[in-house]
Amino acid sequence: MLAGAPIVTALGRNEVCIENYKGILEYNSALIKILTKIGSIHVEGKNLNISYFTNDEMKITGMIHSINYVNNK
Repeated sequence: MLAGAPIVTALGRNEVCIENYKGILEYNSALIKILTKIGSIHVEGKNLNISYFTNDEMKITGMIHSINYVNNK
């Protein structure tokens, strides 16, 4: 396992927890783009909301349609 790699935990279709992220690239009710050490994570859906975030963890809620990993290289 890569040190500092993101950990994505999906709890059903309405909640995702992301650990080890670097920043938020884009945030609206249909798409949230998260920057990580190895690329970005795109969460797509409806009524998306960041319920809380700390320096290394966040919780996204809403109707989640997809979670995509994008290599930025």
